[in-house]
Amino acid sequence: MQDSYGLVTDFYELTMTQGYFLEQNNPDVVFEMFYRSQPFQGGYSLFAGLQTLLEQIRSFTYREEDLAYLSSTGVFTPEFLNYLRNFSFTGDIYSIPEGTVVFPGEPLIRVHAPLIEAQLIESFLLNIINFQTLIATKTSRVLHASKGGKILEFGLRRAQGLDGALSATRASYIGGAMGTSNTWAGGRFNIPVMGTMAHSWVMTFDNELDSFRRFAQHYPDNAILLIDTYDTLTSGLPHAIIVGKELKKKGKRIGVRIDSGDLSYLSKRVRQALDRAGLEDATITVSNDLNEEIIHQLVSDGSPIDSWGVGTHLVTGGSQAAMNGVYKLAARQLPGGEFKPTMKLSNNLEKTTNPGIKQVYRFYWEQEALADLITLDHEPTDERRTYTFHHPMIDQDYFQLPKTGFTSVMPLLKQVMSEGHIIGTPPTLEEMRTYAQQQLNTLERSYTRIVNPHIYKVSISTELKKLKTAMIKEYRKRMKS
Repeated sequence: MQDSYGLVTDFYELTMTQGYFLEQNNPDVVFEMFYRSQPFQGGYSLFAGLQTLLEQIRSFTYREEDLAYLSSTGVFTPEFLNYLRNFSFTGDIYSIPEGTVVFPGEPLIRVHAPLIEAQLIESFLLNIINFQTLIATKTSRVLHASKGGKILEFGLRRAQGLDGALSATRASYIGGAMGTSNTWAGGRFNIPVMGTMAHSWVMTFDNELDSFRRFAQHYPDNAILLIDTYDTLTSGLPHAIIVGKELKKKGKRIGVRIDSGDLSYLSKRVRQALDRAGLEDATITVSNDLNEEIIHQLVSDGSPIDSWGVGTHLVTGGSQAAMNGVYKLAARQLPGGEFKPTMKLSNNLEKTTNPGIKQVYRFYWEQEALADLITLDHEPTDERRTYTFHHPMIDQDYFQLPKTGFTSVMPLLKQVMSEGHIIGTPPTLEEMRTYAQQQLNTLERSYTRIVNPHIYKVSISTELKKLKTAMIKEYRKRMKS
């Protein structure tokens, strides 16, 4: 039976949409998804989850058992439930490409649809995009901290449920992980699967050396031996060296994994011993509750580690529980067909939204990203003129980028769905992963620092600034009258 996601929404979305239905208030509208601050106190985020959204939104429908459940709440009318019986998303979606580096305040997704359709998919959209963007960003930070090391995603057993594990593996691969221990996700997304052994393998044999030999016999091309079951340096390492020499005679090599103890000290001692034994090509993998800060410190200490098995902190977000992405109404269609800008006004400046249907432009000097400019969608771009960049919240703060200050400008939001149908052939996950690394290479290093990164400039255009100021004045005038 095909999945049905119609109930993947907050209850108030359904009560609101029934209200729209009963009021016969269902004009075309534009919603935008954006986030307010960088996760992990970082300098960038890596946008992920788009293709999952596009593929699954086609299954945002209601089965008879879904409608029976909604009827049992006593809240919904038979007429509205009958409307849901035939529901499917028929709108258009514009989005920044998956794998793009993104920043707070700028629209990542625009949804153009009838009000009821756009409202119903809000929670569904935010759930997918917020989580996958969070995990892709976390993985990217871990990869950056490793200075180009090999990141192995080992998080299945610590992920937030099976669906969380699947999404986390997908997002972590986009973010730069080279493979996963999650066989289900590997098969689903064609992601390389890999693993070593558990301590239980070693403990089920009478002696450690025999456990290593038997594992190497079965898996001579992937003999990564876990050497800390009893004692890393006096037991596991010497036994691994014996097996390593035996495999070397057969033209094979071993790897070792350390899962406890002082990883800096142990990895250095292990490397020295392996090299002295003539096993210079043996690899060292470490695990044990790693995160980007620990990896950064180990790399700074000169620890000779080849691969990093990262689980809990990678697939859960670690110190950052969630991405703070939101979904706000930007415009609604009037009876004559014209779209009227809308905005949310708040005493908290950060929660006051930018009105109207918008586009995001990224300015480059050759291959380096300089700044992003949020404009109204109808504003033209011209690489031969000077642009004024206004701070989104501070009136007096602005700067000008002359035509000699950038070499190219690129619109980021592109249409990816038309009337409920995906446009074109989507990129593969491998292509998204490669694109994400290319995107990170466009950022000057100060923006990707793990600690105290430089703040990338995201500004609004002069025309958008004028519209926002005028609407704030008008709203405040109404509040006083």
